[in-house]
Amino acid sequence: MKDTPHHDYQLLTKRPERMRELLSKPGFDILPNAWLGTSVESAEVAYRIEELRHTRAAVRFVSFEPLIGPVGEANLDGIAWAIVGGESGPAARPMAEEWVWQIERLCRRHDTAFFFKQWGGVNKKATGRLLGGQTYDEMPAYIAG
Repeated sequence: MKDTPHHDYQLLTKRPERMRELLSKPGFDILPNAWLGTSVESAEVAYRIEELRHTRAAVRFVSFEPLIGPVGEANLDGIAWAIVGGESGPAARPMAEEWVWQIERLCRRHDTAFFFKQWGGVNKKATGRLLGGQTYDEMPAYIAG
């Protein structure tokens, strides 16, 4: 990653506490092209955001996918980017539209870029990625243009 600064790398984990532990050791540089993220599927695991917030990073992001429940009043302070998507495949669990709008509102409140990836479902191409009749392709400010 250090040798290829022209690429952005997205490191995603369900164990942000482990990432935080590793990155706090001597010898780990904060690279501007290494984005650190965690997966949050519902309010039950929203505590991962707090762990991520306390991890040294140039860009922090949350992947709300597959979104299988509401996330409540998740605190997105210090989070540059939120990706939202439904589960896909034969056993996909449904995603409620209100859960997606809840995250979009949280993004507005915390100045977090909002990216809506897909509705998911058995045939994700058929369900598409429009939310309220539009696409949301926001990116973190430093690369947005």
